[in-house]
Amino acid sequence: MGVMTATRSARGVRLPATLKEKKMASGTVKWFNSEKGFGFIEQDGGGADVFAHYSNIAAQGFRELHEGQKVNFDVTQGQKGPQAENITPA
Repeated sequence: MGVMTATRSARGVRLPATLKEKKMASGTVKWFNSEKGFGFIEQDGGGADVFAHYSNIAAQGFRELHEGQKVNFDVTQGQKGPQAENITPA
């Protein structure tokens, strides 16, 4: 088994390091399928495209993204690669 490190949160609760590894990023929506509820964001500065799921769009009501839209988001490691969370318009 691998070694898991932990860090303390503001409340003193120890959290696995993997839960803390987020970085804020910006990019442009490459494509988004509103019917299926997902798409991909191209990161500013290069790097792998980031998976975007409708449930991670920080908005009220119907959540969707538009091709070419500029967005800010947190990058986390998903099951199949980089994933966007807390997606907001730039």
